Amino acid sequence: MTNKAVVIEAPGGAEQLKLIDVDVGEPGPGEIRIRHVACGLNFIDVYHRSGAYPLPLPARLGMEGAGVVEAVGAGVTHLQPGDRAAYASQPPGAYCTARVMPAKCVLKLPDAISFETGAAMMLKGLTVQYLLRKTLPQGGLQPGDAVLFHAAAGGVGLIACQWARALGLKLIATAGSDEKCRLALDHGAVHAINYRTEDFAARVKDITGGRGVKVVYDSVGADTWEGSLNCLAPFGLLASFGAASGPVPPIAIGMLAAKGSVYITRPTLFTHIATQAATQAMGDDLFGMVASGQVQVRIDRRYALADVAQAHLDLEARQITGSAVLLP
Repeated sequence: MTNKAVVIEAPGGAEQLKLIDVDVGEPGPGEIRIRHVACGLNFIDVYHRSGAYPLPLPARLGMEGAGVVEAVGAGVTHLQPGDRAAYASQPPGAYCTARVMPAKCVLKLPDAISFETGAAMMLKGLTVQYLLRKTLPQGGLQPGDAVLFHAAAGGVGLIACQWARALGLKLIATAGSDEKCRLALDHGAVHAINYRTEDFAARVKDITGGRGVKVVYDSVGADTWEGSLNCLAPFGLLASFGAASGPVPPIAIGMLAAKGSVYITRPTLFTHIATQAATQAMGDDLFGMVASGQVQVRIDRRYALADVAQAHLDLEARQITGSAVLLP
């Protein structure tokens, strides 16, 4: 069987993505070999391709996928050949038909969840899990608390809207069009702000009676950074977990005092899933939310693996709402 993988030989635009034949060997200790049914598409893949997050070259791309375990290496006990499985994992390399990879972040996929849903939800869903469950302001979050979530019509955002609703939180969404705002509202946001036509910080203060929100979850970066700080209540938390519009500029630490003794953090998923036990616990939480129907994973587009360049162009142009998958 001929196996295919997407590689880049130099950083740059979508034209750098090449589909090549590859050999897939046997798993070593702590590894598995998985044959993909679907592969996830995420904005971090664009950062890897462009060189914003540099990788050793030549590099394979892709951080999540789902399929069937074909073989396991020595020491792997939580997976067996034939298991349905899904993952969000380093190192990159999910854009392929099959791969050998570390086993610690690969989880059994419940029968109630399809391969496409598994591939579309692992990185995004685990991100929402660590944000809403672990990346919390002073005193945590209680039902009725208001939070602000940027890019709420994307794959991460739509999961966050639903998960926040299940937790009783009042999620205020931002998005770049009226259509995307409606989508966020349909998925559980209590307010939605078109940041292209409105001052979102002013709207947030209006919605909250001038106080602001306990926490802002911001994956946009440069374009929203200052406004996000202005949305915080005293002692609030700004969680910057991405930079879709460009990196956040340096800040003067005194600004945090001026804004009301606020906090800033830059969390990453891979810090949270550093061990198999942590990954399993977070995955169980995610699987439970999806299997219960409280979180439904919207797959907006499906692309053949050979069409990965178009998928990246659509992702960068913000043409994809919800999630998208590549099909080997």
